[in-house]
Amino acid sequence: MPGAEGSPRLLARLAGCVGGGLLVASAMPPWGFWPLAFVGIACFDLALGDEPVRSRRAWAGLAFGLPWMLVGMAWMWFLTAPGYLVTSLLFAALHAAAAAAAPIGPWRVLGRPAAHTLAEIVRMLVPFGGVPLATLGISQAGGPLLVVVRVGGVILLTWLVFQVAIGIATPVHRLIASRSGRAPARPFVRPLELWGPAAGVIVVLIAFVAPAGTDRDIDPLTIAAVQGGGDQGTSALNVPSSRVTQAHLDATATIEPDDDLDLVVWPENGIDVDGIAFADSQALADIAAEAARLGVPFAIGVTVDSEFSSHPREDSFVNAQLVVTPEGDVTSGYEKVRIVPFGEYVPLRGVLEALGAPLDQIPSDATRGRDPAVITLPDGTRLGVMISWEVFFGDRGRAGAESDILINPTNGASYTGTIVQTQQVASSRLRAMETGRWVVQVSPTGFSAFVSPDGDVFQRTDVSERRVITMDVPLRSGSTWYTTLGDAPWVAIVLVLTAATLWFGDGRARFRSRAAA
Repeated sequence: MPGAEGSPRLLARLAGCVGGGLLVASAMPPWGFWPLAFVGIACFDLALGDEPVRSRRAWAGLAFGLPWMLVGMAWMWFLTAPGYLVTSLLFAALHAAAAAAAPIGPWRVLGRPAAHTLAEIVRMLVPFGGVPLATLGISQAGGPLLVVVRVGGVILLTWLVFQVAIGIATPVHRLIASRSGRAPARPFVRPLELWGPAAGVIVVLIAFVAPAGTDRDIDPLTIAAVQGGGDQGTSALNVPSSRVTQAHLDATATIEPDDDLDLVVWPENGIDVDGIAFADSQALADIAAEAARLGVPFAIGVTVDSEFSSHPREDSFVNAQLVVTPEGDVTSGYEKVRIVPFGEYVPLRGVLEALGAPLDQIPSDATRGRDPAVITLPDGTRLGVMISWEVFFGDRGRAGAESDILINPTNGASYTGTIVQTQQVASSRLRAMETGRWVVQVSPTGFSAFVSPDGDVFQRTDVSERRVITMDVPLRSGSTWYTTLGDAPWVAIVLVLTAATLWFGDGRARFRSRAAA
């Protein structure tokens, strides 16, 4: 952090910012405890204080954001070490920009939360459509403020956490400064500093009475979610797809026929059909035989060549969730809309190939599917579908919210450790609360679970175990305010709040100074 600031104070400030970032990262699954996010942000705000030099604020923001990203997205190292470092730096730079841009003085207590919320919004959108892992909202999936996502999704939750933490830290910083003699004694709380906490209290109170969806007055759906089991840190290149399919067939074979059973759900990539139509595959015959034995439809994850999809494209594939009936018919399907950069497609493929980048692990790009993200069972029950990566995006939950239940068929087998998997469970909790729907998450190697509309997790499996979990899942109807409004109003509010605090904080004074000159 360049400048003339004394070394001891500079080191203390850097330590406070780095420590704050580490505490926020530690609030993330799989390590965390949600209050650590508030403590971390407060530490960052206390360390940064009312620093008048913009460049120093930027360095402090980088020192805060970088450990947060390096720890919270450590899973990416095993996927692409250079991408991990570049992405962590990029996202940390967003918080550096927020720290530099946010106003100082009285308006800081409102401007700094808004600016850092805006930084989080940006990384939900770019690059390549966003990489919303290790976001502040994920850290709060187990906290009492989760309920506000019914109103404004992750954006409102993110702002609320920043606002509460900085709202607490601001008067504490002023008290410390006045007692140390670095600043004159002032009132412990200024009137302006009450606006943010008051707005937060109002938001929480509204969230508790806002629409949350209701159980339909019909019998619940008894669902069996099948986890075939297997090792972590593997991919389709070193584990044949037939082995994955057989593992899930073996697990399914343990299910006894039961008149109460209504549906069996398999995870993403449970079947990979290469070069032949799924309708002609042995995999479909095997699934149909199990569906006939149990007398219920299956919802299965299939990777299939694009030429056999609903909108074919040469040399491509789709990632789909299909409904197979006991008669062996495929009656409904959804093809993944939000596909994974450098996982299911390569951005700027032509440029990277020209530069000699090794792209042999992703020889072809997936074709994007189309909404609505809903599949329909033979009895008319609607399942909203978020395939794997899609569960990290609130708009994908909204795309399937006109359904009775949401499902998240996923595949985290490629990742070593449980950072992605636990953050995905947290995201399923966010989507459940946002939409007022139950979420059924099912994975080949963990974690699989049922998640209630209140964000409670039931029957979560262990990593790598073979297990079938079964639960009576209530069918739901009705909308939340978030499913009705989406993110756009909250993005606009954050933009307006950021701009207003910048203007009232120091922009108006600069304008008057220039006008007088």
